[in-house]
Amino acid sequence: MHSGDSTSSPSDRRLGALLRHLNGSESPHSSIAPSPTAAYGGDESIFNNLVKAPEDPILGEGKPVVLNVVRKAEQFLVNDRSRVKEYLPIVGLAEFNKLSAKLIFGTDSPAIRENRVTTVQCLSGTGSLRVGGEFLAKHHHQRTIYIPLPTWGNHPKIFTLAGLSVKTYRYYDPATRGLNFQGLMEDLGCAPSGSIVLLHACAHNPTGVDPTIQQWEKIRQLMRSRDLLPFFDSAYQGFASGSLDQDAESVRMFVADGGECLMAQSYAKNMGLYGERVGALSIVCKTADVASRVESQLKLVIRPMYSNPPIHGASIVATVLKDRELFNEWTIELKAMADRIIRMRQQLFDALRSRGTPGDWSHIIKQIGMFTFTGLNSDQVAFMTKEYHIYMTSDGRISMAGLSTKTVPHLADAIHAAVTRFQ
Repeated sequence: MHSGDSTSSPSDRRLGALLRHLNGSESPHSSIAPSPTAAYGGDESIFNNLVKAPEDPILGEGKPVVLNVVRKAEQFLVNDRSRVKEYLPIVGLAEFNKLSAKLIFGTDSPAIRENRVTTVQCLSGTGSLRVGGEFLAKHHHQRTIYIPLPTWGNHPKIFTLAGLSVKTYRYYDPATRGLNFQGLMEDLGCAPSGSIVLLHACAHNPTGVDPTIQQWEKIRQLMRSRDLLPFFDSAYQGFASGSLDQDAESVRMFVADGGECLMAQSYAKNMGLYGERVGALSIVCKTADVASRVESQLKLVIRPMYSNPPIHGASIVATVLKDRELFNEWTIELKAMADRIIRMRQQLFDALRSRGTPGDWSHIIKQIGMFTFTGLNSDQVAFMTKEYHIYMTSDGRISMAGLSTKTVPHLADAIHAAVTRFQ
């Protein structure tokens, strides 16, 4: 298995360095130990020996648009004088949980119909992953989780702190700027029986490279044959292709076979509810009895962690999902956001082709979601920053959501100049 991340971004490397500092280790995936405080010494703080941690490279950047449907839902909630600010149960808002499970698994899901799914409201995707990780560390016989290389920078930290041992499987192929399917299958084929495998449901972050449906089926067959436990992370349902159902296909394939799996959902991107921290963890079980027992143990994980989740964001989501008119309006807004990103991909591809930029740039329109791994190297990226004032991570990853029709020509000029100069 592969533990090095040659495609990691500078921000991820900074966070990795911070982890190594915290635990005195060279491995960002190993257990994180607290740094000891200084002995008490009169007027000096016991925390004097702590170093200043680097700023988070992502949080606080950008101003997401508030969807019209979210404004309407909030107004509806404000006008409802019967609403109170009482604590939610430990598992969260029941209506939100039920609707979230139906959204990801499908309204006609046999697992839901047979009461084999337990869903708990969590603090967005991060909280859902952390609760799921701690539950598995306490109750699953195999405490190793395999994550794709590369993956979202927070994944290894979440699962390490949850008590799991983190290993990686090959995923991205820089040579083709696509999926290293053979490497993925080889690595998962060598994983010990019972291992947990993290899978991005759609719009893989940070590469934008997803398996095809046929490849997903082969992954499913391999994982089930080796008793590997799927743990899906769904941060972009509906935001990737523009279709809520299409973006959930990979998940539903695993649920349809009757096997067990975990699912972490976030509404940060697809409803723009970043600051509301709205998410859900669902665990699909073999029987309703097992699902009930699983939920009882999830409560024991959540209670000492944050007692119970906040009510406002979950109420917004529930309001949108249960009202046919609001739901339809949401799907229209969602498709518009997804289509805009797909349009930016096509415009950038066309602009590079019209300039005769050396190389095959079809990966730009083959990749999906917010991010694109351009294939540019660090010299080319540095040149673009210096000469064109275009800023991206040194591994060549760009956010397609940040592009517009006005800025595409400038970016294409910069890429063309960089590639022509540094081939």
